[in-house]
Amino acid sequence: MSALVVGLASPDHTSQKVWGLVGAAGYACAALVAARSSTPWARAPAVVAVTGAAAVPLLYLSVIGRAQMEVGVVERAADLLFSTGTPYNPAPHAVRDFNPYLPGMALFGIPHLLFGDTPFASARVWFLLGFLAAVAGAMRVLTRGGGLATGPKGTARGAAGLTGALWLIACPVVALPLSIGGVDPPVIGLLCLALAFTQRGHAGRAGLVVGVAAVLKWTAWPAIPVIVAVLAVRSGKRAAFRCAAAATGPAALTITPAVLVDTSAFYQNVVLYPLGLGPTASSAQSPLLGHLIVLLLPHGKAVTTALIALSAVGVGVWLLVRPPRSTVAAADRLALGLLLAIALSPATRIGYAIYPVVLIAWPRFTARLSADRPAAPHPASEPPHHRRTVASRLCTATPAAAGPLPPHRSPAGRDARRRPHREHHETGARHSVGADDSRRAG
Repeated sequence: MSALVVGLASPDHTSQKVWGLVGAAGYACAALVAARSSTPWARAPAVVAVTGAAAVPLLYLSVIGRAQMEVGVVERAADLLFSTGTPYNPAPHAVRDFNPYLPGMALFGIPHLLFGDTPFASARVWFLLGFLAAVAGAMRVLTRGGGLATGPKGTARGAAGLTGALWLIACPVVALPLSIGGVDPPVIGLLCLALAFTQRGHAGRAGLVVGVAAVLKWTAWPAIPVIVAVLAVRSGKRAAFRCAAAATGPAALTITPAVLVDTSAFYQNVVLYPLGLGPTASSAQSPLLGHLIVLLLPHGKAVTTALIALSAVGVGVWLLVRPPRSTVAAADRLALGLLLAIALSPATRIGYAIYPVVLIAWPRFTARLSADRPAAPHPASEPPHHRRTVASRLCTATPAAAGPLPPHRSPAGRDARRRPHREHHETGARHSVGADDSRRAG
């Protein structure tokens, strides 16, 4: 139903309209398959939904050469980066001249710079590949990493994880930007991977991944304090510091050169334009609270900026006073903070709902995958001599288990018990047989 609404409400000759009409047919087919399935959330309807709502629209839009404006913006940013040293236009006027993304996003446009207008060089394809790689990495961390048991249970959890990933891709707020070329899927995919490392307790890897997301878009930055807070509670201050250092390092190394090369261009493109504070109105406008405040109140832009700052301070104080103790709680805090920023921003899109929707639903599903993960034994939990003793008891009978020694047992037998473990095993076996023969002879 949501896809059909998007298709009917979108202007003609837009990628959103094509996705809505084609995706509605795909979701209808998936609903028919789900109605005939005896298992809720089965894999078959998920495959049909992904095919009809993501794969088919993506292929069709690629053939007719229609994509969202972000694709061209990122590809031009790569051209500017290699020609001028900065991915930002120093004198932007039209909407297409602005690049509201952080410098790392220009990397997705490098294939187009190298290979031109070929189907696999489009930035849209690389947005998709980045998202799929991040989600696949998250599933691998959650279903196979951290000492997770293999075998039938591990295989079942892996199959459940694959089905969940398919349903994630089939979700309209994910399938739409994947098909038309949105820049948000790789960002949210990296956040899912960072949360997976956080759940496993890998502080450095979680920080590095969220740092990579932070060089793509501003929407990833609120995840840094949230992940640091949950790691401080679960793993201690040292792990939290390691995560913070790993996150801020890549961000500083990537963003600082762009700021130094042309500070004015960076400020116009990345700060003023996304907030709707520049002379050119952003194309990201939806009838949410921030947009309505700008339209109805005097000095509405200043009011929305103050409200966004107050909401950020409120969420930050909440993290300090009552930090989250699980990745699910951390994802909920992050979803709430991003939802407030999206609702209060004067330049926003309904498509930004991908962040709160995925952050609320996906961590809850992945938490079920690893809920019964057996704890890996610590290498130092049992001393080596204890493990050898246990193994010896499994192989040979100890004097206590065999009963009192018979009187005819010679001193040579006692000397044999002092020999190395293998000889002890063989000698003990021979004397045990001898003792049985003596008992039968008697």
